[in-house]
Amino acid sequence: MIVGRIVVIENLSLDGVMQAPGAVDEDPRDGFEHGGWAMPYNDADKGRIMAGGMAQAGPLLFGRRTYDSLFTAWSGRTDNPFSAVLDNAPKHVVSTTLAEPLPWINSSLIAGDVAAGMRRLKAASEEDITVMGSGELVRWLMSRDFVDAYVLLIHPLVLGSGRRLFPDDGGPAAFRLSDTQTTGTGVIIATFDRAAPGGGANAATGSKAVPAGDTE
Repeated sequence: MIVGRIVVIENLSLDGVMQAPGAVDEDPRDGFEHGGWAMPYNDADKGRIMAGGMAQAGPLLFGRRTYDSLFTAWSGRTDNPFSAVLDNAPKHVVSTTLAEPLPWINSSLIAGDVAAGMRRLKAASEEDITVMGSGELVRWLMSRDFVDAYVLLIHPLVLGSGRRLFPDDGGPAAFRLSDTQTTGTGVIIATFDRAAPGGGANAATGSKAVPAGDTE
């Protein structure tokens, strides 16, 4: 049986920071002062590559903070190639504070036993399940071997501080580079696929707790 892969898409600095790439006031937690750091690197190449990937996307998976942010920024717009894709895609949100019905069309809530919810979601989809942003949720998924691939937009700058994608206490996992493209502003868009099936030390923990991704 074909099951959907969970694919994480993240903007990163060279030192691995993923916090607040899109706007100055996006996420000032821990005194982060570099919000919007990815914006100067947006160009036609980056837009074309990401629009092409989104056009092929299946279901989307978010933590609450990213879901709220994208809903505010993109829902219902007609002036870009992204809004229609985001509006029409099935959207799944991990949260303890939201309640259905959710405000964005085609959205559903995952709460309670999140690990079981992830297994059901993967089993029900023959398409990739894409996670954008949602840093705390992504780290929770990584700790339980749910992440099958990464699409990393690696920007040519060092921030020196901020929340990073891969924490110091994370476990090992092997991936292989399956695709790479470079934009005119020097952003490397690299796709890494899982080199072997999941099953690491944390894979069987099966925690029923909703991850802190509720705030991401």
